[in-house]
Amino acid sequence: MTLRKVNISILIVAVVIFLLVLHHNFLGLSDFLKRELSDSNPLGLQPIDFIPAVPQRLADERNDKEISVVIAASDERLGGAIAAMNSIYRHTRSNVVFHIVTLNDTVDHLRLWLSNTALKNLRYRILDFDPRVLEGKVQVDPQKADTLKPLTFARFYLPNLVPHAEKAIYVDDDIIVQDDILELYNTPLKPGHAAAFSDDCDSTTNKVAVRGAGNQYNYIGFLDYKKETIRKLAMKASTCSFNPGVFVANLTEWKLQNITKQLEKWMALNVAEELYSRTLAGSITTPPLLIVFYKQHSSIDPMWNVRHLGSSAGKRYSPQFVKAAKLLHWNGHFKPWGRTASYAEVWEKWYVPDPTGKFSLIRRHSEAYEAK
Repeated sequence: MTLRKVNISILIVAVVIFLLVLHHNFLGLSDFLKRELSDSNPLGLQPIDFIPAVPQRLADERNDKEISVVIAASDERLGGAIAAMNSIYRHTRSNVVFHIVTLNDTVDHLRLWLSNTALKNLRYRILDFDPRVLEGKVQVDPQKADTLKPLTFARFYLPNLVPHAEKAIYVDDDIIVQDDILELYNTPLKPGHAAAFSDDCDSTTNKVAVRGAGNQYNYIGFLDYKKETIRKLAMKASTCSFNPGVFVANLTEWKLQNITKQLEKWMALNVAEELYSRTLAGSITTPPLLIVFYKQHSSIDPMWNVRHLGSSAGKRYSPQFVKAAKLLHWNGHFKPWGRTASYAEVWEKWYVPDPTGKFSLIRRHSEAYEAK
């Protein structure tokens, strides 16, 4: 009788333990689901597509370190983004994940381009950018409303684009990478710095100087120093500007300093007070970045942003210098997929033809690129 009672007691204890374990697991699953469901984005940056893993054979060949690369992809420039991603992917063994920011009407075209070409093994996440987040922050000329490019502001919202990353790289769509992106990712940032850029005064390296630029590479070329709001900031007008088309971001520091909110503040103030220079030297995304990061940013190796290939200055580069560059940037009016641009044939090596035929290259005659 006693033995029977003991067996019953053991059975009851076992059942209680089983129920406790089951309850614990249920609570864990419940919390996980809550986190997933509550991870909504107030800015309208919604994930559309995600490729979570590469084939095992490719995974074995690549490093485990995950590198987040953010790039914007508008439909009329989609070929640029495709070539940029292809060049990054082919030059690294690192585990790169592309966070591709686009507009809703481009998603299907982009997905087809990625899945039906040699880029099918890329790891990527497509994000739909809602232009309404810019309301009240960008001054729009009613007669030129179609000239506003919402995706140029995607870089301001990096923590929302890659919420779980501590660090990320942002690149424009008019670039080509010629070295391992891991090196750029490993750029050291000083304590308290949320980003690292390439300064404009030394536009590439000491070997190649672009002269005769005037105020184009100083703060006064981007900001109106006649406005009291700008003067109160006590920023030297002769301070060297930087190029925001390629940079490395410490997202932990970015969030701690509320960089996005600071940028939005200056965007809104410009709408009210017109703080940007009327002879704006570059993109309208540059002025708020210059203000927020004034003497508060680290530097990347200038060979990781060899720019001006989209302007006449690019013609001054020798073939040897272009070959040595780690990243080529066609900023300026002339893009390598359109009108004549310097060394466009280098870009074309990484271009993957559009399977839909919507995006076509305008053939050009340009200087021959020779590997000497």
